[in-house]
Amino acid sequence: MAGLTGEVKGVIEKSKGWAFATSDENGIPNVVPIAFGKVLSESQVMLIDVFMDKSLENITENPKVAVSVWDMETLKGYQLKGTARVETNGELFDEAAKMVKSMMPQLKAKGVVIIDIDKIYVTSPGPDIGKELG
Repeated sequence: MAGLTGEVKGVIEKSKGWAFATSDENGIPNVVPIAFGKVLSESQVMLIDVFMDKSLENITENPKVAVSVWDMETLKGYQLKGTARVETNGELFDEAAKMVKSMMPQLKAKGVVIIDIDKIYVTSPGPDIGKELG
């Protein structure tokens, strides 16, 4: 299991959007932009479901996912790969609902996707691109 370093957490927290990739049981990919997310721990991130339909369907068929995050100012970026699960109630869901409501009151959180991170890769331009951290 890969651990989120301070630098990776900083990029995640500064990112203005995330690219979330899933695939169905046949390997057909789906990538969607995500506006709401949060670091939960050294090994978990949370994405908030506002408009996910195909992504959720894919997670039930194949829970292996990837997330790409980046900082456009520094050009630092990372890809997080791991296993996802969906929660539609509980403490994390309540927190997510408040986050969405405070930032965009016209939207509503439908659930959260919790990702247990297995691997982290550098996507920043330069000699370390593609390097696995950890």
